[in-house]
Amino acid sequence: MVSSSCLNNGIRVVSQRVEHMHTVSIGIWVANGTRHESPEINGVAHFIEHLLFKGTARRTARQIALEIDSMGGILNAFTGHEYVCYYAKVLSKFLPRITDLLSDIFLHSSFPADEIERERRVVLQEIKMRDDTPDVFIQDQFHQSFWQGHPLGLTIPGSVETVSALFREQIIHYKQSRYRPGDIIISAAGNVRHEELIALVEVAFSDMTSDWISRTETPVLHAGPRLNLSERDLEQTLICMGTSGLSQNHPDRFALYLLNTILGGGMSSRLFQEVREKRGLAYSIDSYVISHADCGALVIHAGMEREQCRQVIDIALQEMRTLKTELVLQDELDAAREQLRGNFLMSLESSDNLMTRLAKNEIYLGRNQTVEEVQAYLDAVTTADIQRLGRELFDSSYLNLEVIGKADGLGLTADLLQF
Repeated sequence: MVSSSCLNNGIRVVSQRVEHMHTVSIGIWVANGTRHESPEINGVAHFIEHLLFKGTARRTARQIALEIDSMGGILNAFTGHEYVCYYAKVLSKFLPRITDLLSDIFLHSSFPADEIERERRVVLQEIKMRDDTPDVFIQDQFHQSFWQGHPLGLTIPGSVETVSALFREQIIHYKQSRYRPGDIIISAAGNVRHEELIALVEVAFSDMTSDWISRTETPVLHAGPRLNLSERDLEQTLICMGTSGLSQNHPDRFALYLLNTILGGGMSSRLFQEVREKRGLAYSIDSYVISHADCGALVIHAGMEREQCRQVIDIALQEMRTLKTELVLQDELDAAREQLRGNFLMSLESSDNLMTRLAKNEIYLGRNQTVEEVQAYLDAVTTADIQRLGRELFDSSYLNLEVIGKADGLGLTADLLQF
């Protein structure tokens, strides 16, 4: 059962009770992420996420760590382009303790100067680790290139230059102005009673205010096709090739999930079967969906020997063309539908996944989307819907190709991206 309430200051509280679970997961979400930064302070949202665990007036960083360990729980956070989340998972009997701990770090972090400098070094190492990991770096590069010139093109951790330049007062001001009640969702799932949750969070959050005025999003414009080659001395050559996708609340999003599953979403997908199983050209190849509030992308990602790179790209482009020009078989669509249904239903067996789903539904849909609705939307997609969507999205004017590795001499040019 899903319950929802709104505190007097605009903070939304949603919960789902699953009595047979031993755990409860609770998250404090702020619908404000990297896309709401300016280039000069890129990385500040992610930096704040790190710093909120570094001490409050009541707890030192070590005491925070000891307290969550004493509950046998998990305490963590993550930053996205459109939100940040601070969450915990504990046995349900510890709900009052974990709510007190989470609210303390969220509302009363003290941002000690020495901790800022210490954590700055940690974040700078995280940035360098990303840059030293080609498989991660290329996907980050795709995001930057595909939305180049738009705030969505900013990287989540920022750059060495921007993070190095952030100072304490700037960080505190950003947190105070951007963490506004109207953008905060508290979600919980598992063995939790909504009334108890409301009683706990009202005590902690009822006095929270902000003078921040609701933002307006910068319109997203497609910058046209791009080919970017990054020469590196790697054993493999890596590619990320993507086209336009759909927003989080687009009516065709379930058709897109199925299209992606058929294209490269699993071991039975067309790309995996053709590239790996049939031809042995790559160890890994897959496709995935990126969805934001107002736009998205469908991305193919693969790693192979340099000599096989052009062939893998050609196969990927051909699979896109086929999905535009030919109807998928009903059996293939039905198999993809069952794959997605199974993945979705199995994900609902953990309280942290349920908690995340509640919050994202609230952020992007403004309501809870039931399990029955999801299954009905999946069942409604037809083979004609898949082809229609393929025709819309697999367009040369949207294509972006990132290549990292020994790319010189492969004959890769922008003409390659023409359908």
